[in-house]
Amino acid sequence: MASTSNPESAERKNRLNSEKSPYLLQHATNPVDWYSWCDEALKRAKKEDKCIFLSIGYSTCHWCHVMEKESFKNKQIAEIMNKYFINIKVDKEERPDIDRIYMTFIQATSGHGGWPMSVFLTPDLRPIVGGTYFPPEDTFRQTGFKTILLNVARKWNESRSKLAEVGSSNLETLRNISRIPHTSKIHDIPPLVCGNMCVQLLASEFEPKFGGFGSSYSMQSPKFPQPVNFNFLFHMYTRDPDSDFGPNCLHMCVYTLRKMSYGGIHDHVGQGFSRYATDGEWHVPHFEKMLYDQGQLMKSYADAYLATKDNFFAEIIDDIATYVLRDLRHEKGGFYSAEDADSYPTHDAGAKKEGAFYVWTAAEINSLLDTEISKDNNTKLSDIFSRHFNIKESGNVKPSQDPHGELTGKNVLMAYDDIEETAKHFNLSVEETKTHLKEACSILYKARSARPRPHLDDKIITAWNGLMITGLAFGGAAVDNKRYIECAADAAKFIEQHLFDESKNMLLHSCYRGEKNTITQMRKPIPGFLDDYAFVIRGLLDLYESSLNEKWLKFAEKLQDLQDQYFWDEEDGGYFTTTSRDPSVIVRLKEAYDGAEPSGNSVAAENLLRLADYLSRDEFKDKALHLFRAFRHLLMQRSIGVPQLTSALVRCHDDATQIYVAGKRGAKDTNDLLRVIYKRLIPGRVLILIDHDERDSVFRKNEHFDNMKCIDGRATAYVCKHTSCSLPVTSPEQLSTLLDEN
Repeated sequence: MASTSNPESAERKNRLNSEKSPYLLQHATNPVDWYSWCDEALKRAKKEDKCIFLSIGYSTCHWCHVMEKESFKNKQIAEIMNKYFINIKVDKEERPDIDRIYMTFIQATSGHGGWPMSVFLTPDLRPIVGGTYFPPEDTFRQTGFKTILLNVARKWNESRSKLAEVGSSNLETLRNISRIPHTSKIHDIPPLVCGNMCVQLLASEFEPKFGGFGSSYSMQSPKFPQPVNFNFLFHMYTRDPDSDFGPNCLHMCVYTLRKMSYGGIHDHVGQGFSRYATDGEWHVPHFEKMLYDQGQLMKSYADAYLATKDNFFAEIIDDIATYVLRDLRHEKGGFYSAEDADSYPTHDAGAKKEGAFYVWTAAEINSLLDTEISKDNNTKLSDIFSRHFNIKESGNVKPSQDPHGELTGKNVLMAYDDIEETAKHFNLSVEETKTHLKEACSILYKARSARPRPHLDDKIITAWNGLMITGLAFGGAAVDNKRYIECAADAAKFIEQHLFDESKNMLLHSCYRGEKNTITQMRKPIPGFLDDYAFVIRGLLDLYESSLNEKWLKFAEKLQDLQDQYFWDEEDGGYFTTTSRDPSVIVRLKEAYDGAEPSGNSVAAENLLRLADYLSRDEFKDKALHLFRAFRHLLMQRSIGVPQLTSALVRCHDDATQIYVAGKRGAKDTNDLLRVIYKRLIPGRVLILIDHDERDSVFRKNEHFDNMKCIDGRATAYVCKHTSCSLPVTSPEQLSTLLDEN
């Protein structure tokens, strides 16, 4: 941790000091008269007829920290803000609904977006003008924040009605963006060819040297992992591995995942992945680590392992799990949101630097790894490590990737060669080389642990916990690790206990770690959003398939019914991202685009199809079909922007592979059959255990239940697709053959 003599502790606290959000608390000593997004602030803006300055960010955002330091801690700028504006600070992870509305405005008016987001609103919340990061003073390239504040204040004072008209026009633009073409007269869902089109588009944007996707990729451009692309491409590969495009779908996934794991975006010493790389080689990351990336990437690496049977990918599954279960897990089972990019270089440092916790000088490497491993040629541990991870005496970060000079002379660990090349160079076996590198990383981890750690955002977000449940459940089943599945179940129990309000029959969006590791809530808890429901339902379905505990399937069904009640658009189909209960939400958006996280509508589409198959509820299938029709224009014209939704559409056309295992729960012959299933990549799989001794099974409503019986007293598997079922099999070998044929 940083020095306990932090001067901020003695500074005057503003009203954000009473908030729970770690991001808002970071701003509690600013001289700005901040409000959170609350009735008091909105009423004051109307009463005093003042513009609102809305600042949105999150606690692990590097440029948010920069703007705070430069502008929000600047007393002269704060004085202007307090005199002319009602200033509202929002944690985007706490209020994704507010963030989405005004980010949509920023993107529509500027063509790009990001955080911190800075928006000026009329007193009735209509956006006037905005942007992202602003420097405090004018620069050659950008107008300064102080100038913008004074300009908006002057225009509001001199031509208030004109600015109000601008706000009204911008609000109408937002409403138009949120509308989707009316498709009630179109009865057919989009065709299967949407999947092929999406494959072709992704292939055209695939970067062949280091992997990843982007329409204008270059080695100087940022790269994001984009697990939604992997989900889709693995699906398209498995449905037809021998097709013209099947092998390329697999190649694009496993090549990118391998290159990512070699890169600096992967924490080789402390495990886990950073949010994105600032360059096209995956070398220099933006060092923050997000829970939603860990959950999604654990699923992606599990897919890669199942598709290739390459233990390299299994090791990365364990790598991600090690990080998450060690550093992001609350003792009661929930998972924290993120770790910051910035930290103090030393315990007595006065300022944080990006990546300080993660980078190394060559001198540090040589000193810590000064162990001779071969007397024949005087090879040291540092020699092997430095060659494999590209350690340079002068540092290995290009100046173009270090605009503030924070990484000068530092090294970000990056493996350009396979471990086989390193082994060959030192005349070692691959296993010997792995052992040496593992030993070196262990030594560095111990040394790094003595450094000041980055800030931990200990907010527990429901949606992201849903993504992590999927990663742990799916990854645990893939590598046969029961602990991962148990931790997924613990997270589901945590959601039941701390993030579901029984009295109001709804999910809550977040909770917080309090004193002595207690779980606390806001005075007015935030109701769950569409993503909270959709991601948790998906996690529960994956947890059911990994554990075969019907409790999770029943909970998923309950949440799906509530999601339909709170978010479904009865007129045009699809789900709104918010309920209709909050009057401060000026537009109910309906999102389908998949980004760093999948959209709630994309995930909901597959959830509906899976639940329809599990529970024989035709209304779920009908709703999925309506959803596909609602987003027909995107699926037909912009499938590359909705790969997760396109994957669900393909599943709908193909029908699911339904696998029934009739047998005694926990029996060896039952588990032997299940192990065969878990070792295969079957996207959209429906797995049902039928134990006829369980009289309260939810599957008794399933039309196949009574017909699926054990043969000769042995556990028996039935594989069904397109309304027909195979002959039953009782041996793992027979089931393997049957699944491979399907």
